[in-house]
Amino acid sequence: MPLYALKLEYDGTGCVGWQWQENGVSLQGLLEAAAARLNAGAPVASVVAGRTDAGVHAEGQVAQIDLPREIAPDRLRDALNFHLKPHPLVVLAAALAPAGWNARFSAIGRSYRYRILNRRPRPALWEGRAWHVEHPLDVAAMNAAAASLLGRHDFTSFRAAACQAKSPVRTLDRLEARRTGEIIEVVAEARSFLHHQVRNMVGTLKLVGEGRWPVDRVAAALAACDRSAAGPTAPAEGLALVAVRYPLDPFA
Repeated sequence: MPLYALKLEYDGTGCVGWQWQENGVSLQGLLEAAAARLNAGAPVASVVAGRTDAGVHAEGQVAQIDLPREIAPDRLRDALNFHLKPHPLVVLAAALAPAGWNARFSAIGRSYRYRILNRRPRPALWEGRAWHVEHPLDVAAMNAAAASLLGRHDFTSFRAAACQAKSPVRTLDRLEARRTGEIIEVVAEARSFLHHQVRNMVGTLKLVGEGRWPVDRVAAALAACDRSAAGPTAPAEGLALVAVRYPLDPFA
């Protein structure tokens, strides 16, 4: 059966996350239901590059589906989008995947962006899309602290208690905060992340930006290998999966 790669954009507000669950609307469920409409109602399974949590968004999520017959990629994209209406999940691109390709296990890099609205007034346009932090944040201090997390480390201090990864060791390639007016964006890049790792790192850097933590406390929290040593988990709504990298990009 033909294997298709799908590049997805979605607003995770109101969803239980990517993974199918019995207690709410999942993005996986929406995609698979739309794909089943192209398969005479028969179930279509999907695999995704990153199983985002409830409330997390995506601009470049990647998934795969199998269909029993070949469909031109542009027609597949448009047909899926037709059946996905009115949900805020859109297929940006579809492509026939190369042999042996897997949306999750073939990925060599994932990029996340976390947005903070740093101003006194509450959000209107940014509601559900950014973490509202009223206290002014020092981006230079946040970046100084972020530098201590770069490289290969045991990230137990920044790992969710429910994380199912076999090892807490990860290699963090990029962690950088940048300000544009009232918006601060924290960009994180790695081959893979632990559950809640990005949100826990952002929650910790926020304490540094507020001046509540000295810069060097972040390195100490990392070395402690203890979740209680790091800062709080940042809210889901500020996080978005921006891109997934592959050795051979199926959408190129």
